[in-house]
Amino acid sequence: MSVSKWAYSPEKCDGKYCPGSCDDCRMANEDFIKTPHIALSDNIGFGKTVLMPGDPLRAKRIAETFLENAVPVNTVRGVNGFTGYYKGVKISVMASGMGMPSIGIYSEELYKFFGVDTIIRVGSIGAINKSLQVGDVIAATGACTNSNFYKKFGLDGTAAPIAPAKSLRQLFKIIDTVDFNVVPGPVFSSDIFYNEAGSATDWDILGCLGVEMETAALYLNAMRFGKGAMAINTVSDLCFEPFTAATAEEREKNFEKMTVLALEMAVLNEKE
Repeated sequence: MSVSKWAYSPEKCDGKYCPGSCDDCRMANEDFIKTPHIALSDNIGFGKTVLMPGDPLRAKRIAETFLENAVPVNTVRGVNGFTGYYKGVKISVMASGMGMPSIGIYSEELYKFFGVDTIIRVGSIGAINKSLQVGDVIAATGACTNSNFYKKFGLDGTAAPIAPAKSLRQLFKIIDTVDFNVVPGPVFSSDIFYNEAGSATDWDILGCLGVEMETAALYLNAMRFGKGAMAINTVSDLCFEPFTAATAEEREKNFEKMTVLALEMAVLNEKE
């Protein structure tokens, strides 16, 4: 199937504002769905919630470590996707690649064509707030950005990427149940990694906790399609003296904490 044939059910849905997940659209597309970037390879499909690391290998590791009976559901362009079960709840994990253009594509297709309700980014972040340490977990309540991603919506103004209220409420419920510290607050989403024009640490004056490259686009797409989203990031390095960076071993250990937080949010989301 091509995207033009199955994006919506033209007899009952105009396709313009439908996020692709209404009953009419989904019933019309029960076969394996394909977009230019995602091709379902198993009829288990995607869960209500998708965890989304940037790295395809991290997606594989999460599936192998945390999900029971996980099966691959996507391999297009090497972007690994898996669906399995955590505490009896069907949950998926799929890579986003790096940057807002990439997560913008995958999140829109998951929301719009595959009926996914919530996407939880699980990634790394460079701390710019000096109270933070390597290994801390940051939950992004919103994102400042230097990206023009919002211009795709054709609006006369500047959009403010914020986490959906439902997802924020779920986050704060789960924070009280985990045995590690989670720091909520805004982050800075940058389109540029090697930036010669200025320092991302300047965004500390607006309360941004760290710099990463995906959250703003994820939140804007969630706002556009009326979906859930949360970006949970582990501090992998400090963008200020002493410029500490996590070792490979520390990354694996520390990143497990944010994955557990995301999975517990997914379980709560399934119940609501």
